[in-house]
Order: sequence, then C-alpha cells, then structure tokens
Amino acid sequence: MIINLAYGKTELSIDLSEKYNIDIIEPYWIEGLANQSYAITKALRNPYESKPLREIVSNNRVAIIFSDITRATPYDIIIPAILNEIPDTLRENICFFCANGTHRKVTQAELINILGENIVNNYKIIQNDVNHPELFEYVGTTKSGNDIFLNKEILKYDIKILTGFIEPHFFAGFSGGGKALVPGMAGLKTIRNNHSIANLSHKRATWGITNGNPIWEEIMEAAEFVSGLFLLNIALNKKKEITEVFAGDLRAAHRKGCKFVKDSAMVSVDKLYDIVITSNSGYPLDLNIYQTVKGMSAASQIVKVGGHIIVAAECWDGTPSESDYEKILTSAKTIDELMNYTMKHESTLKDSWQIFLQVLIQKKADVYLYSDHLDAATITNALLHPIDNISTLVNEIAEKTGSKTSICVLPEGPWTIPYLK
Repeated sequence: MIINLAYGKTELSIDLSEKYNIDIIEPYWIEGLANQSYAITKALRNPYESKPLREIVSNNRVAIIFSDITRATPYDIIIPAILNEIPDTLRENICFFCANGTHRKVTQAELINILGENIVNNYKIIQNDVNHPELFEYVGTTKSGNDIFLNKEILKYDIKILTGFIEPHFFAGFSGGGKALVPGMAGLKTIRNNHSIANLSHKRATWGITNGNPIWEEIMEAAEFVSGLFLLNIALNKKKEITEVFAGDLRAAHRKGCKFVKDSAMVSVDKLYDIVITSNSGYPLDLNIYQTVKGMSAASQIVKVGGHIIVAAECWDGTPSESDYEKILTSAKTIDELMNYTMKHESTLKDSWQIFLQVLIQKKADVYLYSDHLDAATITNALLHPIDNISTLVNEIAEKTGSKTSICVLPEGPWTIPYLK
C-alpha cells in the first residue's frame, strides 16, 4: 500500500504491507472557491456584525497584521483584496505587522515570499520582537491576572486588521481570531503567562475547544483591550486553496470560522492505535522540530499508551538552532529530566510550553522523526528517535506487537485532528 505524506513542498511516499490493519484519516475534502479573490472582497464588504471594511478605514491609520513564515496563508490573494478596500489617499497611513510571537524574525527573502516585492518595497513593515521589552506597552489585565503588553507601534493605528487562517490548534483550540495579537504581537511575559503549564494542563486546553479553554478565552479577552479590530480569517484545503472567508467582528467571524473548520478537520475514531504515522502538514509548517510538535500532538490523540508515533517532517530550519527551545532540549538527557527542568525554570524560559507538551506526548508513546534534512545527532539531541526508513520501522515494530498491529496514517498531519469517540 503506497501512501503519500505531506512533506516539505512535495510528498513523501511510504510503502506499508496490506497485511496490517491500516486506517487512513484525512480532512473531508472541500473544493477551493472558484474566485478566491472575489470571495475575500465579498466578505470585506459583507462582514459579520460589522460595517464593511471600506467604511471603517475611512480617514484612519491602518495596521495589517500578517502571519510569519510558519503559516500557509495565501497573502498574494488576501493583501490585494484588502488594499483595494482602502482609498489611495490612505496608502501612506498603512503599516504591515508580522505576528512573530516568540518565533524568530522573518528574513527579507521570506518577507518577499509572504507579501511580495511590491509590498516589501513600498510599505512600512514591523516585526514583533520579544527580546526587547521596551517595545511593548501595557493595555490591561485579564480576569486571570495576566498583564497584557502589546507592541507599542501597533497601538498607534486606529484600525487593526487581524489576518490569518483557521485550523485546529493543539492548545488554543483553533488558530486565527485574537492570536494575531496574542501571542502574535505580544510581549514575552504576556505570552509566557498565557501559555503557562497551569493553563496547558487544563482539560479544555486542547484541539478544537474554545469556550472554557483558558488559553483561548484569555487570548480573546486580551485582544479586546484594543480598539478598532477587524478580523479577516480564511479556511484552506490541503492544496492551500481558500475554501471559505470569515470577516468582521472578532468573535462573530471567528466563531463562524471555527465551526466551518471543525466540521471538515475533526474526525472521530472508535479505537486507539499501536502505531500512528503522521506528517506535519508539509511546507511551511514542517520547517523545524519546534513546529513538528503539532504533528506529534495530533497523533498522540489516538495512539495507545506505550504505542509509537512516527513523524515525517522536512525541518529545513533545524530545531531551530540557537533557539530557547533547542537550549532547553539539550539541557537534559531524559524526558523526566526535561520535565523537571522545564517546570522548575518556567518563569524564566521562552518556549517552555512547547517543551511541556512534547514531554507529555513522549511520556505516552515513543516518538520517531524522519527528516532527510537533519542529521541523527540533531534529532537525538531533541530526545527523539531518528529513522531513515518509515516502512522498515513499521515492520520492526509489528514483528514485536504481532500481526494484529493497528496502524493509523494522518497524511496531512495536524490538518486533520482525530479524536476518540
């Protein structure tokens, strides 16, 4: 049985014996909209619980918040549609903000890849940088006591257009919505408190859940400390084609989007599996090991305790190197040591949330990583098992577990989130 996994900008083919009990789970297929540009324009002019964007931006300074290189948002379609709704006289009052959160800054080449040369050469662009606390300003304190600090520059703009695409998220429920501001344009302490181990440990801080999820609830509360918000979120299929558009009021538009995505991306199963093979959705999400934790998490939802998770991710950006995530990983030799270190130093670490979730997954199952870009030492230093052939590993595991070995394959990785009925 030949199965193609999303991998980098192409695919990775694996050959599994048909003697095994194999289930393949993918998102329900939805065709891309016939005229995607027109769909964006239509949504901007007929938004949910809001005036049309064209009326809102009149004579105002406009901030357009966009996702970094780790997201597949088709800005070549989105940005022209947005700019078409803004009078030419306002072009000098427009600034683009890259919602890096705690991720590294995007390179000039990556900016051109995301926005196009015309935008990069003709508009002001500001990237979030949590390494400089002086760049942030206090805007309010949430009900849970988190002081919200946002990028000072973005607060100077009257209208903030939050863009991005909605997909299930492993601890915020769904992406999109207020995440463009928190963590996207927030300070480190704000992000760290929102992504705290206490919040991550909450039973509702998981895939596909928003209401009652302390992380999502606080993200939306924090975003609403800021005036002039307008949401533009989209849904995508595996070809990265726009399948639906959600624009307007932050909560109303995001609620509609989450419902639409949940119906196509969340798939129930009636059993747990010995082996779960997953991708990390291919480019650009599988750019490094840090992002690949999402694929691990998707697989962990349906793997047996003591089972095996096999992840295929290109990881062309490394761990990434010299990141806090890498420094934390290499500070321990075992999963238990890593957990103890992370919990002890949480208040001073960046990326501790990703480490915590990775540890929980690895305490449940063995995790193997296939990457033709990384060497075995780099993968081992991340406390994962390096492999050079997925099919061979499956055969080796099956020999130990028996002919009734149950296998599930998630070819699109976290684009599909399985859950036990």
